[in-house]
Amino acid sequence: MSREPARIGIIGGTGLYRLLEDAETAEMTSPYGSPSAPVTFGTIAGRRVAFLPRHGVDHQFPPHAINYRANLWCLGEAGVTDLMTLCSAGSLSPAVAPGHLVVCDQVIDATKRRVDTYCDGIPITHVSLADPYDEEMRATAVARAKAMGLPVHDRGTVVVIEGPRFATRAESRAHKAAGAELINMTQYPEVALARELQIACCGIALITDYDAGLEDRADVMPVTGVSAYQLFEEFAERLRALAIDLVEHLPLSPNRPALTALREARFRS
Repeated sequence: MSREPARIGIIGGTGLYRLLEDAETAEMTSPYGSPSAPVTFGTIAGRRVAFLPRHGVDHQFPPHAINYRANLWCLGEAGVTDLMTLCSAGSLSPAVAPGHLVVCDQVIDATKRRVDTYCDGIPITHVSLADPYDEEMRATAVARAKAMGLPVHDRGTVVVIEGPRFATRAESRAHKAAGAELINMTQYPEVALARELQIACCGIALITDYDAGLEDRADVMPVTGVSAYQLFEEFAERLRALAIDLVEHLPLSPNRPALTALREARFRS
């Protein structure tokens, strides 16, 4: 493309693009259709950034209806190598409270109907997703959040459900028993598709609720769409501030596993 490549990408809510300097939007397409919205390009601290609201400009796409393949493909075409996937999430642990940030380190895929690969033919490709999030980006995010005085957890396994409904109490218990600390509807397949495009990911979640409630706390009610949205709006500035700060401080080192993920992934007979 003719414009200057943007090595840093951000997928998140619509409020972030307003913080970009010299922002311009570009209508992009992909072999998989159109992304959720035009990609916004701009500059933060002298670094080019590409921003995409995963749910669309008017939040018109629910989690199960997002064209994840188109979104990630367009960011890859924009030159993105380091991607922040910002999201809201429910907590499955009393220690991870609403308003806290979690820098995710693992994902459990509990989705049902999502297309989660670009690798549908020859060459047969099996990328490793043992560590779905980039350790350099994670360490930087945790350090910067602590420096900013933000309540942050340095790791967390996120289970990703299909949505758009929230979980039952039994499902919430099962996810917790499987080792998940938080629950979300969008981190997968974003991390898997990014890995196939050799893009490094950092997933940062803002906790908005306790999912189906806490079994030993009768005063903690199950999440509703309204309550989750209200709390996200209350604390969203924490997520935005950290993302903007990270743009300036990401090391962007060249030798990281995600950036060469296809090197050992393709089967040749």
